[in-house]
Amino acid sequence: MLVFFIILSYEFKEETQYMDYRVLLYYNYTHIEDPETFAKTHLAFCKSLGLKGRILVANEGINGTVSGTIEATDAYMEHMLADERFADTMFKIDESEGHAFRKMFVRPREELVALHLEDDIDPHQITGKYLEPKEFKEALLDENTVVIDARNDYEFDLGHFRGAVRPDIRNFRELPQWIQDNKEQFMDKRVVTYCTGGIRCEKFSGWLVKEGFKDVAQLHGGIAMYGKDPEVRGELWDGKMYVFDDRISVEINHVDKQVIGKDWFDGTPCERYINCANPECNRQILCSEENEHKHLGACSYDCAASGNNRYVIKHNLSAEERSARLAAIAPSVTA
Repeated sequence: MLVFFIILSYEFKEETQYMDYRVLLYYNYTHIEDPETFAKTHLAFCKSLGLKGRILVANEGINGTVSGTIEATDAYMEHMLADERFADTMFKIDESEGHAFRKMFVRPREELVALHLEDDIDPHQITGKYLEPKEFKEALLDENTVVIDARNDYEFDLGHFRGAVRPDIRNFRELPQWIQDNKEQFMDKRVVTYCTGGIRCEKFSGWLVKEGFKDVAQLHGGIAMYGKDPEVRGELWDGKMYVFDDRISVEINHVDKQVIGKDWFDGTPCERYINCANPECNRQILCSEENEHKHLGACSYDCAASGNNRYVIKHNLSAEERSARLAAIAPSVTA
């Protein structure tokens, strides 16, 4: 059986420094009989290797990102590929300076990706045509093709393919309804979709087919694979790719990168994400270090003034200093 190992920048070794750690990104839609028991035993195995990361397990398969030493990640991949359920898993591999996570979690779930459809999609039964990176690049340049980003708004705002459609959604489960509301824009066109590693597109593209879209395709292996391909080298991607670990973002375009992210407060170019310091908000915003300090780590004055502001607690601000800094950013009041 064909096995894929996709290693970040293996084709650009002269540009990178050898590192001792790796981050593995992977998924596999395959039947797992007892996700809860599997999660417990798999967690123990991962910990025995010294891995850290986040793995979701469901009856429909597995979806994970883990970090560890080269030796540990090699052992993990060998273990997984020896299991017939995961023998065709595609691992996307990034070199890393250290762990990309602080802990190791393996959790059972009802769904690997939360679409919450009344009739779930089985990618083994219905899914869009796979496009390899070169084919996907050609689709990006085809004026008769609509390219839809299947990720959340904050992921898109940090980086996306040129010309891609940005659905107005905060999470993946909102995507089907957004398509329904805008169906007339895409129904009679060729539709191509993409996401971080490919797992969301497996179901989303299948849902599009089920909804009656006639020509549907998806980027095989996601943005992560596109950025590693030695031929396209991430071309036509702008900004950075958002990742769900401590790295926050990674480079994709090795040809002509452009910064497209904009600071939440002043609109200047920015690729630095923070979470709003108000735990009841926790909104992710692009923000410079200067503006983070100015606004007490918050996305708004109300969040900055929150009694549970994590920035205030972390920096041990006195009541006087907190009041003075809030006064400096207080919205003006007009009669």
